[in-house]
Amino acid sequence: MATDLIEIDANHPLPEAIERAAAHLRRGDVVAIPTEALYVLVADPLNLNAVGRVFAAKGREIHRALPLLISGPFMAEELAKELSTRFHLLARHFWPGPLTVIVPASAKVPLKVTGNTGRLALRQSRSRVAQALLDWLDQPLIATSANISGQPTCRSGIEVFGMMDGRVDLVLDAGTCAGPGATTVDITEPEWKVIREGAISEKEIAECLKRQ
Repeated sequence: MATDLIEIDANHPLPEAIERAAAHLRRGDVVAIPTEALYVLVADPLNLNAVGRVFAAKGREIHRALPLLISGPFMAEELAKELSTRFHLLARHFWPGPLTVIVPASAKVPLKVTGNTGRLALRQSRSRVAQALLDWLDQPLIATSANISGQPTCRSGIEVFGMMDGRVDLVLDAGTCAGPGATTVDITEPEWKVIREGAISEKEIAECLKRQ
């Protein structure tokens, strides 16, 4: 597989580049795009062949779940088995932004995407590239770090191309991404828990949820 690379402006991505990436995704391909903090691999989570290609591209263990990018809470309602008051508080306060929220997955989501856990990690990103793709396709996208598992995360399109050449179909290169990664919080249990702390602190989450 030959990997293509297109240079784009992260703040003003050209429709032609978004359309080309969307065409790849509709075919079940894997595309690398920039977000606020790092590059991610995106693919169609409802296409099992595409899901398998993401695992293969990263060399990722199949019991590890794949996070999804969504356009907002309305799309989350279609993917989650149920959405609690906690979810709506967090989404209203922190989205779009660097917070991934783990919720119970609906039957619509392939079990393979959840790492056979039945739980789903969702985020609405500030990335203009991600937003444009989600708007164009009107569906969620897998969004997992654009690197081979165990290797450093990639913060530039050239780094992604160097590491993932032949493993992905297209790289949208917007230069270097800089910033802290997303915080991940699990709200599937009676006691919520921060799985990974990033740009948003546990204290900020606690203060938000006090309003419940």
